[in-house]
Amino acid sequence: MKKAVVELTINGAERQMLVLPGATLLDTLRDQGLTGTRRGCDQGACGACTVLVDGRPMMSCLLPVETVEGARIETIEGLTPVEGLHPIQEAFLEGFATQCGFCTPGMIMATAGLLATNPEPTREDAMQAISGNICRCTGYVAILDAVLDAARRVREADERAKARAA
Repeated sequence: MKKAVVELTINGAERQMLVLPGATLLDTLRDQGLTGTRRGCDQGACGACTVLVDGRPMMSCLLPVETVEGARIETIEGLTPVEGLHPIQEAFLEGFATQCGFCTPGMIMATAGLLATNPEPTREDAMQAISGNICRCTGYVAILDAVLDAARRVREADERAKARAA
C-alpha cells in the first residue's frame, strides 16, 4: 500500500507523518509515542481514545487521519504542563475520580473540551460532556464531582494568570 503524507499540529508541534490509507488518528498518535490516548473498543463506544481536534472532543479511533489533515490535535500529554498537573488532572486525582485509570485520559480530555466552551458547567452539562465515555470501575459520581471541581480550579487559575499579567 502506498503511504500518504499527513500534516497535523499535535500538542502545539507541527508534524508531517507517513500514514497508511485508512489509518486512524488513534493509530497515528500511538505510533508517534503518544500512548496516553487509550485504545478501548475501536468502535467509538467507550471514549477512552478521546482527544481534542481543533478544540472539540472527538474519538480518535473513528477518525481516518486523512480527514483531519491540518487540524490541531491535543492529547493528554499536551494538556499536562511541564511543571506539574493541569487543574483538571488535579481535580480528578484529589477527587478520587480514577481507579484503574484506563478511562481517565479520555474523561479528562472530554472535560477539557467542555471547559473550553463552558467555564461554568452545571452537573447536567458535565453529564452530557462525558456521556460518550465509559468507566467500568468508579461509577460516575466522583467523576462528575471532579468535572465541576475542575471547572472551579480552571477559573481560579485563569483569574490568577490575569492578575499576574495586570
